[in-house]
Amino acid sequence: MDLKDARILITGGSLGIGKASAKILADAGAKVAITGRDEERIKRAAEECNAFPIVADVSDEKDIERTYELFLKTFDHLDVLINNAGIGGRFRHIDELTMDDLQSVFAVNVFGAALMASGAARLFKEQNYGHIINIGSTSGLKGGNRASVYSATKFALRSFTQSWQTELRPYNVRVILINPSEVATAFANEQRIERQAPQNKLRSEEIAYAVKAALQMDNRGFIPEFSVWATNPW
Repeated sequence: MDLKDARILITGGSLGIGKASAKILADAGAKVAITGRDEERIKRAAEECNAFPIVADVSDEKDIERTYELFLKTFDHLDVLINNAGIGGRFRHIDELTMDDLQSVFAVNVFGAALMASGAARLFKEQNYGHIINIGSTSGLKGGNRASVYSATKFALRSFTQSWQTELRPYNVRVILINPSEVATAFANEQRIERQAPQNKLRSEEIAYAVKAALQMDNRGFIPEFSVWATNPW
């Protein structure tokens, strides 16, 4: 697709992969809106990335409805949804899990992503084109020690992606899953402080580049899923 003047909505855009993606897409000429729960942080990120800020929580259904209302009022139509919002979850052993652990992480990583995609799909089916990028994780390919909750949400997102590909291809909608490996972000940091990436680790910019490259393929084709790993993390 041609990114110039494309209307793009990115969830979780105040930090990390979402913010980096907003900047690289806006620099390419797209008109971008980003969502986030912290008003001060999302407004600051929007100013830095030349994006439109929307204060919203993807785990809140009313916030999702308001997000689309604000976006369409500002940009008229939607070309791309990037489901990036996510939380690291509760890294506990199986015998330590609680219902709150499960509900809080699934509410954002699974239910929020699904409802955001549902809103986009209604628009895309009506206009007979569109693009959804789901930011998954290599944890959605293989589970790990103490990662059962987070990993399960990313496995669920992978299943969603495959189902939506089947449903939406007849409407010229591309649904793409990108699985980052470990990226130096504010992931799992309660203070939301971003880590600095050493030379051998991935940065948010590498994932943003992958997002941009996936979108720029001509609309007649798409990459259903791919992973991004550090070249030599050791």
